[in-house]
Amino acid sequence: MEQSLFFDICGVVASVGMILGYLPQAVTTMRTRNTDGIALPTFLMMAVGGFCFMLQGLLHKPDIIWSLFLTNLVTTTCSCIVFGIKIYNDYFRKKQ
Repeated sequence: MEQSLFFDICGVVASVGMILGYLPQAVTTMRTRNTDGIALPTFLMMAVGGFCFMLQGLLHKPDIIWSLFLTNLVTTTCSCIVFGIKIYNDYFRKKQ
């Protein structure tokens, strides 16, 4: 098997695994708005790391690494949403 094809297959498998592993928890948090068991720094760092990986995939030369870009687009978006919900919950809980 050619090395480039092997890397592409590994990238796609990793992307699917990352999204399927991460998305259910993020969707549950978005639906329930329950962030009691979530550590704020974790989701902040996941968003920052995902954003950097997204840029790496997008800016890779000579070709964009689509699996890296799209996976981290999804996980960064979800991390930012969960982070926002966590900030909102923590802010309004302290006001009550």
